[in-house]
Amino acid sequence: MTQELSPCIRTVNVMRYVTPLREGGSMPAIVEADDDFMYVVKFRGAGQGIKALIAELIGGEIARALGLKIPEIVFANLDASLGRTEPDEEIQDLLKASVGLNLAVHYLSRAITYDPTVTTIEPLLASKVVWLDCLLTNVDRTARNTNMLMWNKELWLIDHGACLYFHHNWTNWEEQSKRPFVQVKDHVLLPQASELAAVDALFKPILTEERIRAIVGLVPSEWLTFNVENETAEERREVYIQFLLTRIANSAIFLNEAQHARQSLI
Repeated sequence: MTQELSPCIRTVNVMRYVTPLREGGSMPAIVEADDDFMYVVKFRGAGQGIKALIAELIGGEIARALGLKIPEIVFANLDASLGRTEPDEEIQDLLKASVGLNLAVHYLSRAITYDPTVTTIEPLLASKVVWLDCLLTNVDRTARNTNMLMWNKELWLIDHGACLYFHHNWTNWEEQSKRPFVQVKDHVLLPQASELAAVDALFKPILTEERIRAIVGLVPSEWLTFNVENETAEERREVYIQFLLTRIANSAIFLNEAQHARQSLI
């Protein structure tokens, strides 16, 4: 099942900082929100900045639209008062720099990191994840850092902040939209991904222009214009839309790259 065409993202208020997740380069943390649920927050003031939040939101909601399992994504409001009682200076500075709207995902209690030496993913699901990451140019799903969890015996995808890396070098986005994804050779699920052509035929009709526009439309305008001069939020939003639509239309480029990379492994 795919998600509804116009996804809705809830907004919660962070009430309590619980614990940092120091294995993450951007220092995400587990927090409690005013709906009494626990979330993993990605902070706007972290080193990877707001672009990581944009990639997390777009990447995660595209994955959800394709029927893959993603924890609920929410906007997380952070009040200036939250960091005043934090004894750790580094965390205090991070919270001060992150006042306002951040991004969070529902915390999957007792989930365990996917380990390819323990669990084998069936070929169709593996192919779906590989295709998704080729579309999103996600460099962060390797054996060293799988960014997948096993929860209730099912595979859940997390952490899409490294996707869409074209937006770190904005000027040649059109050229980048048609490039093969050469890093697919390091994808942890590539050896099992024997159904890539079938997935390509399945996924492309789902990712219509209307659906892509609805997902990219979720990105707050203030994120799109942060530290940006001479461009409006809608101009930036349109680049994300056109980048994704171009990659979808030219999926044969990254599909062939993935298939060739897989052949060299098996």
